[in-house]
Amino acid sequence: MWATRLACILAVCAACDKKPESTVDYDKPRPLGGPPAPKQSPEELNAPLAKVDDVTITVGQFESRLDRQSPYIRARYTSLEQKREFLDAMIKFEILAKEAQRRGYDKDPEVVMAMKQVMIQKLMKDQFDQTVTPDSISDADLKAYYDANQQEYVKPEEVRVSAVIVKSKAQAERVAAEAAGDAGKTNKGFRDLVEKYSQDPDTKLRSGDLRYLSQATPDPSVPKPVVDAAFNLIKIGDVSGVVDAGNGSFYILKVTGRRRAMVKTFDDAKAAIRNKLYHDRRADAQKTFMDDLRQKAQIQVFDDNLGKVKIDLSGASGDSHGMELPTLPADPTPPPSP
Repeated sequence: MWATRLACILAVCAACDKKPESTVDYDKPRPLGGPPAPKQSPEELNAPLAKVDDVTITVGQFESRLDRQSPYIRARYTSLEQKREFLDAMIKFEILAKEAQRRGYDKDPEVVMAMKQVMIQKLMKDQFDQTVTPDSISDADLKAYYDANQQEYVKPEEVRVSAVIVKSKAQAERVAAEAAGDAGKTNKGFRDLVEKYSQDPDTKLRSGDLRYLSQATPDPSVPKPVVDAAFNLIKIGDVSGVVDAGNGSFYILKVTGRRRAMVKTFDDAKAAIRNKLYHDRRADAQKTFMDDLRQKAQIQVFDDNLGKVKIDLSGASGDSHGMELPTLPADPTPPPSP
């Protein structure tokens, strides 16, 4: 029974997606792969192909519906017989939509929700596809963003190390001897040395992790001799000898990570910046648009009744095909990482 109901729901929803005759873009560019369709006059496009009660299917509507298919699918409908087959499918669609409407499915909460979702998507697309585009972002704006965010595109080499920190050189040499053996061969073994010997409470809480260090942008909490010693270690897993920090502390280091230097020129980063600014500006425009509509709307919120809402956490209950609330349509492509 649900399958029949769902078929009717989908028929009505799809019918709502059809444009009125006066607004269908019959002359839109067609995909490459074959000769373009010849130009047609409004009279030709409005010529009727079939009538289903009070609904007329025109040449233009037929072409518009077929143009939504892939070139591979469209190639199947070149003969008169195949066109009749496609027209028959459109007739069946209208018949189903009429029957669904006769049975009241156009007032079904799920259908109404689906119709609203389609309307919202078309509203947001029409509102912003022409006003906020990637091409609307100037090169000057792109360069300004690049200059203001140099750290995203020019990064020095970084090395990550863990450390046992002690106050005595003699003790540091004993720990270094242990770290040079089996204890230093694994991260767990080195963490055990940190737990056993390290006298620096802050780094000990992080199992000795000093995080990523850079010679270009030094961390003031890590002495320069320690940073230099970390960069002298070549491979991940290498363990240092005793490093005199010059402040009364002695370090034994183990390399746990390394990041290569990265330099992206403005030309390298330009496409990614354009995509990011486009998505940011589109999101800002959508928020402004929504805020303006919200101010114009008369809204009442009944907080007292909100507490009466019961949430069923027991799992799926009965109908698992319920629809989620409509959301604003997402942008077609996410911005790539710089």
